[in-house]
Amino acid sequence: MPREAPYLDVADSLRARILAGEWEVGARLPSRAQLAEEYGVGRNVTQRAMDRLIVEGLLEGRAGSGTYVRKPRERLRMVRSHHRERRGRSPFRADMKERGRQGTWESHSEARVPAPEVIAERLAIAPGDLCVSTRYEFLADGQPVQLSHSWEPMAITDGTPVVLPEMGPLAGAGVVERMRAIGVHVDSAVEVPRPARATQAEANLLGISMGDLVLHIERTYYDTDGRPVETADITVPDARWEVAYEFGVERPS
Repeated sequence: MPREAPYLDVADSLRARILAGEWEVGARLPSRAQLAEEYGVGRNVTQRAMDRLIVEGLLEGRAGSGTYVRKPRERLRMVRSHHRERRGRSPFRADMKERGRQGTWESHSEARVPAPEVIAERLAIAPGDLCVSTRYEFLADGQPVQLSHSWEPMAITDGTPVVLPEMGPLAGAGVVERMRAIGVHVDSAVEVPRPARATQAEANLLGISMGDLVLHIERTYYDTDGRPVETADITVPDARWEVAYEFGVERPS
């Protein structure tokens, strides 16, 4: 076996054996030690190979039990586009409806939360300035599909009917519609996607395994004056969603 990256050869072999049906869905694989002996490599090599197949979604690790062949999950495409914000009400619910699913969510808001330094920088406010912090768990047909933690400066929304995103006359509406109701017009959004591994807390909420691949999206909305009006950290499980970005192209005059 090539010595540059022997774990890739082990991963390739295990993948081929799984796809050939040597181990059925739900079957437990041999231990790291057994596979290391079979392939003539160290246990760390077999561990890296199995970790790679866990990230790919072929295997899942169960604490204190072993590594098992995972049931294939349907992977849908999530399109991030400015068009989704123009449909009114909840963009997420509209996305799910297009896929024949019922989109719902659970949320918890806290008002008058001092902005941490990193959030203050994203919102162009001073650390400690008061914000509304809201945590979301988004569901499709009752199954968790996405997490979000948003922050809105209270200097913008305090004293208005939309200060709490999930209460008042526009409860459940998107950020764009809620801000428009108080005379704040969202003009643009910036998203920064970063691949990561699921923490234990994220795994528990999303029904995946700790260490599974997720996409963290740092999103910030700006009004027509370039002022940040909301920022959020979105977590999308890679095993369930392929994230695609749609860009408008101006036609030549």
